[in-house]
Amino acid sequence: MIKNIVFDMDGVLIDSEALILKIWKEIALQEGIQNIESTLLQCIGITAPETKALFLRVYGEDFPYEPLRSRASEIFHAQVEAGLLPVKPGVYELFDFLKKNDFRIGLASSTREAVVRSEMKKIGLLKYFDILVCGDMVSHSKPHPEIYLKACELLDAAPADCFAVEDSPNGIRSAHAAGMKPLMVPDLIAPDEEIRQLYYQKFDSLLEVKDFLDAKTKL
Repeated sequence: MIKNIVFDMDGVLIDSEALILKIWKEIALQEGIQNIESTLLQCIGITAPETKALFLRVYGEDFPYEPLRSRASEIFHAQVEAGLLPVKPGVYELFDFLKKNDFRIGLASSTREAVVRSEMKKIGLLKYFDILVCGDMVSHSKPHPEIYLKACELLDAAPADCFAVEDSPNGIRSAHAAGMKPLMVPDLIAPDEEIRQLYYQKFDSLLEVKDFLDAKTKL
């Protein structure tokens, strides 16, 4: 029985991607920015520098990315501080189950470590993780497998003996390329035929992931 599991954060544990999309849509409406949803969906799972590069490719080198990003960040963090960071359904039930059944738990997020620690602490999850690998701790972003390979190394586990829980196509590609068993819980982007060939199982919620792992432990 596999008892190593690594989670993505945004879109898997917290509903941050939907909140960020809402904030950027409001800014885009104010600033007359076109196709912001399509652009942001391409940013899911990649690091901050790669996000900036993508915006500049789409909107041109003179696009005022930094001022707009700062505005979006201020609004986002104000809502987080106000306790408005939504947690995905089933998070606490799943993590309690994992701890009670002696799973080793990791996190592999493209977000910066300081932000990861802050947000996970605010929702009471930080204490559950045995290891963290964050966007500023690796050289390559998802879909490159580096972040997941590092997580497996820190867990002292072979990738084939680790589940990875992801919501995005880039995350699934990353975990699959690392040789792990990807469990997909889609958030903003539904899996296409390519992604259906890469994931190990797909679920509609983290509660379904819990039920799946519970059944595995009883085999």
